[in-house]
Amino acid sequence: MEIKITTLAENTAELGSLGEWGLSMLVEADGMKILFDTGSGTAAVHNAQLMGIDLTTVDRMVLSHGHYDHTGGLYEVLKRAGGKEIIAHPDVWTRKYGSLDNTPKRYVGIPFVREALEVMGALFHLSKEPVKLSGHVMTTGEIPMLTDYEVVEKYLCVMEGEELKQDSLDDDLALIIDAEFGLVVILGCAHHGIVNTLKQAKKVTGKELIYAAIGGTHLIHASKERLEKTAAALQEMGVQHLGVSHCTGFNASAYLAREFGDRFFLNNAGTRLTLPFKEG
Repeated sequence: MEIKITTLAENTAELGSLGEWGLSMLVEADGMKILFDTGSGTAAVHNAQLMGIDLTTVDRMVLSHGHYDHTGGLYEVLKRAGGKEIIAHPDVWTRKYGSLDNTPKRYVGIPFVREALEVMGALFHLSKEPVKLSGHVMTTGEIPMLTDYEVVEKYLCVMEGEELKQDSLDDDLALIIDAEFGLVVILGCAHHGIVNTLKQAKKVTGKELIYAAIGGTHLIHASKERLEKTAAALQEMGVQHLGVSHCTGFNASAYLAREFGDRFFLNNAGTRLTLPFKEG
């Protein structure tokens, strides 16, 4: 199976592409075109047009979770792509808030009313369980918190009634492609941790070999201890290629680049990948 991954939105961009805070990737595998997240604004549609990608040919969409930087491009995408099935967790619609460094909490959830997106043709398929998109492509479903060093940040909250509570981010999920050369796992933010995410991918597929993990790792605020334990676990799991994006952060990216050497790469807006990679 040949897999093509085109990054349409990310914080940084290749020459000529538009960068924005967020993430969106077009995944082509097993005869399907899947749009994974939509970025925070217009970068996904801008870069798709720039790269000659017709969004009307997208078969289905997947949302990794309900934060604005992964869903803010929904309206613009639907306006150009037409009606699409959108797979996500039910909690994607919770009222999400966030605050850093004692700043006032601000809304960070989906910046649209659900009915407005449905008028645009969105058909939401909400499931806590893994969803099979084709014979070899599926979502992780809910990701159990198994490690003792991967945690959801306390500054992320959800409004329940009139009360703010810490967001457990149960809507955090990833996309899995079960290829003959190993699992390819596409990450949104990995709020439940990249190691927990890869463990879940192995569990739901029954496969051990992880060929590539690509996307956001949410290590931007990670301690040195967490970075060390994460890198050690990824090495132990035998991850062959690691492409980081978005919420990984400079320090974590530099650390992982040192640990993984030529198996590491930055996955920016405008990046086109064809897997398996040609070695040598």
